[in-house]
Amino acid sequence: MARSLPPLPWLRSFECAARRMSFTAAADELGLTQSAVSQHIRGLEQHLGVPLFERKPRGLALTDQGRRLQPDVSAALGLLAHATAGMVEETAKSLLTVAASVSFAQWYLAPALPQFLARQPGLSLRLVSTVWPDDFHSAVADVEIRFGPASVVGEGAARLLPDGLVAIATPQIAADPECLSHHRLIEAVGTSDDWRKWAAHTGHGAALAPSIFVDSHGLAVDLARNGAGIAVTSALLAGPCLAAGDLVAIDTTVVPSEDGFFIATRSPASEGAVAFTQWLQEEIAKHTAERQCPAP
Repeated sequence: MARSLPPLPWLRSFECAARRMSFTAAADELGLTQSAVSQHIRGLEQHLGVPLFERKPRGLALTDQGRRLQPDVSAALGLLAHATAGMVEETAKSLLTVAASVSFAQWYLAPALPQFLARQPGLSLRLVSTVWPDDFHSAVADVEIRFGPASVVGEGAARLLPDGLVAIATPQIAADPECLSHHRLIEAVGTSDDWRKWAAHTGHGAALAPSIFVDSHGLAVDLARNGAGIAVTSALLAGPCLAAGDLVAIDTTVVPSEDGFFIATRSPASEGAVAFTQWLQEEIAKHTAERQCPAP
């Protein structure tokens, strides 16, 4: 019976270490730990039954067996890379990666994305949800939709307008003239756009005190939609629910907001990224026209 081939990661670690003459350098190139590379090579040596490296105090040296193996392994890995490169390039051309805050992905993108995908039958979509601004650094995306003040969202990001701060509730709760005192107030923490700011701008005084605190505007909208109380949140984020009539604004005033949603595309922008951006702007314009809450 033919002997089984050694695992590909073992061969990759060997080829890289033989080329760099360093387990540490190989680990950096492959995105592994030095220990992992060492274990791969030890496993390969045990599989083949011969030593491939001489471990010296000041570095590595290939054994005779290692020198014989290296060119064949390098050539084989090169053939595999060549064979798959074209497929990877074709996949990348047809794949659009969008990174968006969890709230925006849930409340704005998810309901409308089927319409966008219907326009782009040959396009594959990967949607990456993010929580903190640092998440965008680890998400290599064609399009990013970030939330925060203009000072922290990064260069090249354009604010999605119109936006503002609104107080929203179900039609049943909003019908109560004293709803602000009869129902719980919901607030997203970690932002300066809160009930105090809304109250000061709308003339409701400073007596409004939230009693439900959440970590995202999306959850605030979700709680309001389920009748838990009145949420102060982004008018843009609440747009689809306002347009559908699931929620209504308890005051016609839209308070200027420091935080907002910003869109940025990786340069050069792909055809899919351009199409997505244009579609999203159309969706925002549609919801703005339909929603009961007027634009600021």
